[in-house]
Amino acid sequence: MVLKWIGGGKVDHPMADARQAREIVDALPAGDPAKALQEITEWLESLNRTDGFRLDRRFENVDLLDAAAKGPLRKLAQDYLSTPRQQKFQEHRLWNGIHEFWVQLGEAYLRCVHEHETGMSGASAVRKQLPVIAARGLRALAMQLKWTLLRYGPVEPRLWSDLSRLFQLAERKGFAQEVVAIYPGAHGASSTQRELLRALMLCASSTDGLHPQRQEIAERVVAHFAESFRLSAQAEGCTHCFDLAAPRAPARLYKGAAPSPTMRFFGAGEALARLERLAAQVGQTGAPPSDVNLGGSYHKDVIAGVLGHLAQYWSDNPPARSSERRPTAGRITVVPGLQEVLGALDPSAGSELDFSDQSSAESWIVENASEGGYGAIIPAQKSDWIRVGALVGVQGENSKHWGLGLIRRIARDEHQQRRVGMQLLTRAAIPIRISKPGAPEREPAILLSTAPDARGEVGVVMRGGLYNGRDSLEMRVREKSYLLLPSRMVEMGDDFDWARFKVMQRSP
Repeated sequence: MVLKWIGGGKVDHPMADARQAREIVDALPAGDPAKALQEITEWLESLNRTDGFRLDRRFENVDLLDAAAKGPLRKLAQDYLSTPRQQKFQEHRLWNGIHEFWVQLGEAYLRCVHEHETGMSGASAVRKQLPVIAARGLRALAMQLKWTLLRYGPVEPRLWSDLSRLFQLAERKGFAQEVVAIYPGAHGASSTQRELLRALMLCASSTDGLHPQRQEIAERVVAHFAESFRLSAQAEGCTHCFDLAAPRAPARLYKGAAPSPTMRFFGAGEALARLERLAAQVGQTGAPPSDVNLGGSYHKDVIAGVLGHLAQYWSDNPPARSSERRPTAGRITVVPGLQEVLGALDPSAGSELDFSDQSSAESWIVENASEGGYGAIIPAQKSDWIRVGALVGVQGENSKHWGLGLIRRIARDEHQQRRVGMQLLTRAAIPIRISKPGAPEREPAILLSTAPDARGEVGVVMRGGLYNGRDSLEMRVREKSYLLLPSRMVEMGDDFDWARFKVMQRSP
């Protein structure tokens, strides 16, 4: 329940009294983080709608609720990110609860700043806290950005305006680079400049090409290196720009991007070299050092993949498309997930796949195509399974063969219409059976090419966890047997391994 309190000479609000405010927080349901966060969010919203508070009292209440949310937020975020496939209702509930909290917290700190600037009662009492309030406001906005990107949604224009407004205040007051303890604890020191860069560099990191779990790692890496990012009024040493006077998503430096009083240039700066050293350490030890908090334990290949992605997008030369995309119009039929694809494979049909009886098949509209993939519009109904890194069986409108693809990008426009970028692994998937040598049972897998490449290797997509980099596999295809010697893992998905093998034919 959201309450709208009416202020007068004395504020008619339960949190106007400090003792009662503490009792409200103490009464939050300790065993139900979702309910606790919902109640905290409602109290924040009620504060945001209530006039008449002394500013120092308002800030004390916001600080109290901010601190109370830390535990529930941590638990709900873990639930959201550790369960890649969950019911749509549960996913929606978790995301809405977390995102709405950050929206209301950001509004609360923005209101504190506004009331300080307009000289509200109690403003002088929080003057020394203004750098903390502004930095916390920027942090809340960065977290709104993070959770919007986790859903591959469009970023609201007001977020860039609010970021700009808070940072311009910090520059005007002269504390933009002042490092303060914005939160208690060993890692609570920051500045408004670091918090702005945290948001701008997250946006510049193209996380729409990452699975949500990998986005979480990327956001934490960005936060870890925020102190080393570069912000300047000059373009030298920077890769991106952001105009405080016309705030919109940051852009890569472009020809003609000239300095102006409101233009800010930024980039990875010294953080790029530090990122590369971190990647080398993860490659050697399999894990980051103890001072790098990624929010959980991850396989070294997952961490290395994220660090490699960030290194590309933080560099002066971001990755370019391997082939030109051509505007087109048409339809493709798509089937989700390795098990769905394997279930439809007919080993006797070579590269022919039959999805005619698959109730999970969907028809997508293609907007553009290239040698390496498609850009497509996703139908509004169903499609709850779609995520970056999802494996799909795909057939073009005029093709008799079925291919295999990976969803690489997802975007959601202001009308909530989703668009995806898909990489094709093969245009003609070949069903095979594989097993460890001597094992009595073979299991289905997919061969990605009819012949080895120049290094004598072939690509195979198989059940997740089957590839370990040590054991060879026996492959049976078209009545012939082959020995597959492990070469390298290309990618791990939620339900599949994509790996490369050297192939040797066995005697009949």
